[in-house]
Amino acid sequence: MTPAHRRLISGWLFLLCFMLLGMIAIGGVTRLTGSGLSIMDWQPVSGFIPPLSHAEWERLFALYQTIPQYHLQHEGFGLAGFQKIFWAEWIHRFWGRLMGLVLLVPLVWFTIKGMMTRALALRLFAFFILGALQGAIGWFMVASGFRPDSTAVEPVRLVLHLSAALLLYAAILWTAFSVRWPRTGAVPDAAAARPVRLAAGVATALLCTTIVAGGFTAGTHAGFLFNTFPLMDGHLIPTDYASLSPFWLNWFANKAAVQFDHRLLATLTALSVAATLLVGLRAQGLGARARNALVLLGWAVGIQYALGVTTLLLVVPVWAGAVHQTFAAVLLGTMLYVLHSLRSTPTR
Repeated sequence: MTPAHRRLISGWLFLLCFMLLGMIAIGGVTRLTGSGLSIMDWQPVSGFIPPLSHAEWERLFALYQTIPQYHLQHEGFGLAGFQKIFWAEWIHRFWGRLMGLVLLVPLVWFTIKGMMTRALALRLFAFFILGALQGAIGWFMVASGFRPDSTAVEPVRLVLHLSAALLLYAAILWTAFSVRWPRTGAVPDAAAARPVRLAAGVATALLCTTIVAGGFTAGTHAGFLFNTFPLMDGHLIPTDYASLSPFWLNWFANKAAVQFDHRLLATLTALSVAATLLVGLRAQGLGARARNALVLLGWAVGIQYALGVTTLLLVVPVWAGAVHQTFAAVLLGTMLYVLHSLRSTPTR
């Protein structure tokens, strides 16, 4: 690829990543407003078009009135109330379909014009398939909320949906980095970079685990309890941490344990990033790009930790919950940028 083609294609991939961040934010809003169950059918193609008649609105509202969430949370809010939550979920699904077009149409064009390698084209087509699969996972998640005894989706399916979105985001972002800054050799001092890369890898693994724990915190609504920090009901470790049996079940279903685990993992992630900065900023010969990436990482983890505490203390308002969820992806992207900057140098 020519340098001009690299800039064009990487810019397109960065746009897709930005759209994925928007998708994660919109998903957070739909979850926190209870909008996710408002659309009772899955129409991958015709779903592009919203209801265009009063009769269609009445039909969709009648479908929604058949599930427990309506009777237990929204009974009597009328068609206008239904339309409010419907639009949040419709925008979420529309945004996903729009991203599919933004990925597929330029991919076909760039391939026909010979502007990218065959290997890259195949990889990006695989991302398109994964994106379509993510839509199916989303419906699999939503369908769990239609059960007779449920008013929300199953936490495990919510975590699966979120994790798949972040996996796709990370894969596209790493590809964008590689297209923009192709690997032309080791960093100036490979020996100095090795411990920094190891520390950053540990921090990334901890962050991914923290995000999964955050998904369970969201799915079980554990964030609405113990809205103090750093203690939980006056204790560092909640007294009912191990109330469920077998013990491992507490990690996924016990709200006290789920929230504590998320707090603990977030703190460990912040400490691991601090260690990465300590090692990285003292190392010689990493190059300006890697050092700037490390500084950016320090700011990002501080902002995300503050957002988490703020969301907790304010008892999870919609805006704070959505921003906290979205910035987790921003932090993940920053960590990937650090890792990438330690393995490659830009072509000049």
